[in-house]
Amino acid sequence: MTTTVVIQNLKCGGCVHTITKKLQTLEDVSQLEIDVENDRVSYNFNNRSTVDQVKEKLKVLGYPIMGETNTYFNKAKSFISCATGKLNQ
Repeated sequence: MTTTVVIQNLKCGGCVHTITKKLQTLEDVSQLEIDVENDRVSYNFNNRSTVDQVKEKLKVLGYPIMGETNTYFNKAKSFISCATGKLNQ
């Protein structure tokens, strides 16, 4: 199955690099695509529990799903994730 989520705080290629690296560690995630312009993360999965795992992983990185609370802490985490992604590209 394929799903797309709209996330908050997605800014650049550094964010994409960090999100890609972290989500690829989940066994059931494949065909990962991240659209910076539209704040979208799309991926294939087989197990419904993967969707919750992806949402939680994104939140931990500072990229909560659109509609969820976006605290200053989440925003700060996203800047750190972004910077880390830029350094590791």
